[in-house]
Amino acid sequence: MLSIKKVIMSAMPKVGLFVLVASFATAISADNSQQQVQLAQLTDGFDAEATYMMSCFACHSTGAAGAPKVGPGNAEAWAPRVEKGMDAVVANAINGLNTMPPKGLCFTCTDEDLAALVQYMVSSSQ
Repeated sequence: MLSIKKVIMSAMPKVGLFVLVASFATAISADNSQQQVQLAQLTDGFDAEATYMMSCFACHSTGAAGAPKVGPGNAEAWAPRVEKGMDAVVANAINGLNTMPPKGLCFTCTDEDLAALVQYMVSSSQ
């Protein structure tokens, strides 16, 4: 990340407010572009199991507040939900349902990430 001090020091010999402002704007733009690329890379490298452990495990491992349990032998808990179709189950994960908050506490997850999480939970429960 470019520091403000580096931008100012590099612009000083050129004198002129325009050059200073242009340099600063370029530094901010470059930094924002790097952040956007990093966010895209995080989604590309999405790990459903690790995200489940961070965001979903507390309720779905215990069945808290009626959450269907995840793990071998829990297919019965998921059956009525899956009968409605995976799109409906994913929509519930995105929008929240009953006591489950929207996105199930994974506020950085995209809709595609949440679909992968739902698939992971259902598959892990067979």
